[in-house]
Amino acid sequence: MKNLPLLLKLSAILLLIVSGNHLQAQEKQQEASRLSGNFQSTASFYIPDSAIGAVGQPQYDRQLYGADAWLQLNYSNWGFDVGVRFDMFNNSQLLNPNGSYTAQGIGRWFIKKQVKKLGLSVGYLYDQIGSGIIFRAYEARGLAIDNALYGARATYDLTPDWKLKAFTGLQKRQFDTYAAVIKGFSVDGFIQPKDENAKWSLAPGFGVVGRTLDDQTVNTVVNTIATYNVIDSIGARYNTYGLTLYNTLTAGNFSWYVEGAYKTAEQYFDPFAVKTNRDSTTSVGKLNFDDGTVLYTSLGYAGNGLGINLEAKRTENFTFRVDPFQTGVQGFMNYLPALTRINTNRLNAYYNAATQELGELAYQADITYAFSRKLRFNVNVSYIDNLENELLYREYHFEGFYKYKRKWTLSAGVQVQNYNQEVYEVKPDVPIVKTVTPFAEFLYKFDRKKSIRIESQVMFTEQDFGNWLFGLVEFSVAPHWSFTVSEMYNFSPTKRTNGVALSYPRVDVFYSNGANRYSLSFVKQVQGIVCAGGVCRLEPSFSGVRLSVNSSF
Repeated sequence: MKNLPLLLKLSAILLLIVSGNHLQAQEKQQEASRLSGNFQSTASFYIPDSAIGAVGQPQYDRQLYGADAWLQLNYSNWGFDVGVRFDMFNNSQLLNPNGSYTAQGIGRWFIKKQVKKLGLSVGYLYDQIGSGIIFRAYEARGLAIDNALYGARATYDLTPDWKLKAFTGLQKRQFDTYAAVIKGFSVDGFIQPKDENAKWSLAPGFGVVGRTLDDQTVNTVVNTIATYNVIDSIGARYNTYGLTLYNTLTAGNFSWYVEGAYKTAEQYFDPFAVKTNRDSTTSVGKLNFDDGTVLYTSLGYAGNGLGINLEAKRTENFTFRVDPFQTGVQGFMNYLPALTRINTNRLNAYYNAATQELGELAYQADITYAFSRKLRFNVNVSYIDNLENELLYREYHFEGFYKYKRKWTLSAGVQVQNYNQEVYEVKPDVPIVKTVTPFAEFLYKFDRKKSIRIESQVMFTEQDFGNWLFGLVEFSVAPHWSFTVSEMYNFSPTKRTNGVALSYPRVDVFYSNGANRYSLSFVKQVQGIVCAGGVCRLEPSFSGVRLSVNSSF
């Protein structure tokens, strides 16, 4: 009910705008109004299965049901953009995979207006500075990330090529906010020679963001530090600042982006640091006090059938959160680009490398070459160590694609990984997971409407769960129906499953009608890492039925 006054205010704003549109429709036919939106919902029916570990959570023990839903409405007229979003969580696992969360209300609203060169926005805002290294407010629903800035933003166009931006507010926390105050400023430009024959341009930028902690959080920091031995003690600071310089150089077929960021010294939580307590005992996890840096660059080339993208990043002590005690995917103000391949095949995507905020030296190379319209190849290499040169992640990925007319397409390749499970999944004393995963996918079109797609992957590893086999068959009847059957089978299990081979079948039925998509699935899903752009978390096993609806209008 606490959202009722706000809902009434927003409804009144929408009503006034819509009413005004009707009253002036005859006088201002040239003024076009637009109402749009989207709806997304997933309902889960839980079926306990002790064999795969789908037990022990409230959903399996007693609730047996959970749902998440979002409805976004957008209205535009007379230069105003107004939006409101309803969020609902019923027995949800999104916020805490091992817990249950129930709440509903207005999850977002915003009002935007452009007044000549001045742009004004209030409400829950999504934005970023540069690539997001010092500040990014965004949403990733699959990981329950919604760190919108609840506040105000102003932009000003100095020239058609140069823009100023300033903002201030609090970070969203479900249906509330964190207490820390955030403020920021940036300048973005574009430089291009007047010579029409010149083939280069620059897009420079500069940004600064500040965070001021509230009294309660600082008091908690002080009380926590008081439990440390004097040699481990650190200071407490209210204000922390992040600064960044970035530029994109485009020259012919080349594009080069570079960004350097610095964060002033502050207190942050290190889950791996060993602290000494007042009684001289030791434990893991403590507040540290350091400044932080990030250097990131990417170089791209595209032309003559060849595409090359090279990336490098060095990160040191760059965890930037609205609350130093927050861990996991909650409470961070920024976004650190992940230098790993985005894999879509089930087994290729099973081991994901989360970005390490406290220390990481990462490189990635992605090369694609098309010999013709029928044949192309892709090679991707990811190489990640910590700052002590200890292995965190390696991936070597090779894939070839062949297309025969419009009748069938075949892709096949192999992936090799080295994955530090001790770091990425916080599992002490486990070995590096080493995998070799050959894979193939075949698509055959019977006619313009009917097609069949077959996936096959085999993961060979002696660590963790052991070897895996995955197979999928999908039959589609355009433009409406798609049917999928898949199986993930642990065919040579290790001690982790007590030598018992585990089976994870799945059946999906999809129906699409215009901008509406419905799905009904029976799912058994293995425990694993789920990622979105390098931000990852460990998801528990799932057993049950899921019904999903996605609609845009």
